[in-house]
Amino acid sequence: MGSTMSKTFSRRDPITDPISLDRLGLSHDEVIADYRLAFASRVASLIGRKEVLTGKAKFGIFGDGKEIAQLAMAKAFRPGDWRSGYYRDQTFMLAAQMLTFEEFFGQLYADTDLVADPASGGRQMGSHFASRFLDDQGLFLRQVELKNCAADMSPTASQMARLLGLAYASKLYRNNPSLSSAADGFSVNGNEIAFGTIGNASTSEGVFFETINAAGVLQVPMLISVWDDGYGISVPNSLQTVKASISKALAGMKTDADGGLDIHVVKGWDYLGLIETYASVAHKMREDHVPALIHVIEMTQPLGHSTSGSHERYKSAERLTFEEEFDPIRLMRQWIISEQIATSEELDQWEIEEKQGVEAIRKKAWNTYIDPIKAERDEVLALLPSGLDAIAEELANPLELNRRLIQSSLVRAVFATRDPALADYLSKYKQRNNDRFNSHLYSRSIESPLQVKSDPATYSANSEVVDGRIVLQRCFDHQFEHDPRSFVIGEDVGKLGDVNLVFEGLNEKYGDLRVTDTGIREATILGQGIGAAMRGLRPIVDIQYLDYLLYALQICSDDLANLHYRTAGGQKAPVIIRTKGHRLQGIWHTGSPMGVVLHACRGVYLAVPRNMTQAAGMYNTLLRSDNPAILIEVLNGYRIKETVPDNVGTFTVALGVPELLRKGADLTIVTYGACCRIALDAAGDLEAMGIDVEVIDVQTLNPFDIGHTLVESVKKTNAVVFLDEDVPGGASAFMMQQVLEVQAGWQFLDTGPRTLSAKENRSAYASDGEYFTKPNREDVVEAVYAILSERRPKDFPKF
Repeated sequence: MGSTMSKTFSRRDPITDPISLDRLGLSHDEVIADYRLAFASRVASLIGRKEVLTGKAKFGIFGDGKEIAQLAMAKAFRPGDWRSGYYRDQTFMLAAQMLTFEEFFGQLYADTDLVADPASGGRQMGSHFASRFLDDQGLFLRQVELKNCAADMSPTASQMARLLGLAYASKLYRNNPSLSSAADGFSVNGNEIAFGTIGNASTSEGVFFETINAAGVLQVPMLISVWDDGYGISVPNSLQTVKASISKALAGMKTDADGGLDIHVVKGWDYLGLIETYASVAHKMREDHVPALIHVIEMTQPLGHSTSGSHERYKSAERLTFEEEFDPIRLMRQWIISEQIATSEELDQWEIEEKQGVEAIRKKAWNTYIDPIKAERDEVLALLPSGLDAIAEELANPLELNRRLIQSSLVRAVFATRDPALADYLSKYKQRNNDRFNSHLYSRSIESPLQVKSDPATYSANSEVVDGRIVLQRCFDHQFEHDPRSFVIGEDVGKLGDVNLVFEGLNEKYGDLRVTDTGIREATILGQGIGAAMRGLRPIVDIQYLDYLLYALQICSDDLANLHYRTAGGQKAPVIIRTKGHRLQGIWHTGSPMGVVLHACRGVYLAVPRNMTQAAGMYNTLLRSDNPAILIEVLNGYRIKETVPDNVGTFTVALGVPELLRKGADLTIVTYGACCRIALDAAGDLEAMGIDVEVIDVQTLNPFDIGHTLVESVKKTNAVVFLDEDVPGGASAFMMQQVLEVQAGWQFLDTGPRTLSAKENRSAYASDGEYFTKPNREDVVEAVYAILSERRPKDFPKF
């Protein structure tokens, strides 16, 4: 930088660009309180880094260098607002009174007590913030009375997708009159702003640009702050962003008569400029719902990216000098002295007090964390019988005391002594730790889908026989009519009514805010739904084909699937992902990557109905419950005739309950989706050969057979085939593991289990491509006959 530093990093001129304290409504006392908080936050960063380097904490990533901008953002943040952010926002969280220093250190130490770490109960790294907007029963609190923070994530820019949805909810609450009663506790006329924060380098991610574009189209109150410290770990802006500036790169999106994005640039050390910018932008957003981006430049990162490395390795001496000279706390201190708000001596004294105060809190937080573990250790030591000196010594004088050591010591002691009392204690201790570390992947509230019992479809002489799509259309029509919180968004679902015409006529009936077309942007379609669901709405997000869900898989896996888990039950987003797959033509329209979705998205229920009536019953179940779910409709089933239930909008299908489609005695076929029809057709062929096959539709892959009923069929037939159209070893292997291992079905087999799946490659577009790629009727017949030939070769000889 050299001689150009003064031009590149010039301070705002108070003469040509004056901002007074009076103009901003700031008193000297408030300025001093802000400085003390910013300084204390820096002290916490420094102490936190030390705790990691000395081994008390595992990893540290802190908000050093970002303090002053975050003070300003906090002043614009109101009850009812939302933050969807970046893991360096500790000063904002402290200033907004959404975090205490005790909680900051509690999370750093990974304290599993929710009092110590209410954000995650020890499940998230430090500086991954969240507020709790659910009560102890898993039900929504009154968000309008809270300052709300969606749970942070480490994957860069992934917070952007649901940020869009948090802002979109404000638009719906303001512009959809039918939501007036449903808004109670969630919105006040859509005045709430969704504040997003992101690092400069993370703006290179595709989901950031997708979110920015969608916000500009939708015109929602979304305020993104870009904390720009010039680097993404070691990579400078010049290699990250066109023109080395995200605000310059987005200049074409700037607000004009055609809409767009309100873009501002302000310096990260400019205390008054930051406060004025955030205040004015937030005021405009609350009134007009114009999305905005505040590019905060000239920021520093004095401690480097994290405790895993040193920035001295990649920053030049000149840049390191800048980091020191333009430290925002240093410059704020100079400004306070120059404006005679406080003297240097007064600031010195306050800084001493803040250092002492933060260190005292750290000690208390450490004791709060370690004392219960010591008590558990002491309890185990008292239980250990004599003769286990090595185990006792390791427990009494450990290099590091933790629950892992306690439990592993107990396991060794139990095996050494075979003591029933000690084994019983170990069992209970394991359960306590299981609750600490593995609970809340799925909803346990009274609104859980598992609490919705089956209410069968009913029919009468007047029930219509229609294309399957009409059954779904009637189901959604009923839902939209009776629940104003429900809506659907997706590509082509609005004016066209979906590529399969499932929503035909519903846009005209319910309007653009209920049956809504979106751009081609799967990640933010899902994010739009996640954010809206977090704010009490009931979105259905339509992913046009199952193959396209891969665009949104990262958001589904890293955000939606573990949201309830990573907040230890503090947050939920009951969004329903509607998509279609299995059977059609072409490489990208015949997808059944069930294993991918199933394993990447544990925490999200996975429903795989065989027809549209079953799908409707599952939608009815999911729309009255609170766990997120993916429902995959059979793509070639929309024109197959089905009978419309008289209770099409209210009947329910219980999740995790398989359905027996055909009784049999010789062999069990376990399957789902489009393969159900194939299995039944094959069963008819096999019956003519004297083979009696039982066919069971699992209905949902997750939850999977919660009553363990499938093993009863295997116990009867002593043979099983797991049939699906995923790749070999995909969902078929999962089903086999569940039945043979979890349900102990292996012991009832008198022949090896089989899986019958698709080929490894995708389906060709050719007319016969699906037949030769995915399991067909003849494949099933051959596979079953081969098993019966092994078991009863005289009756079914090989040929």
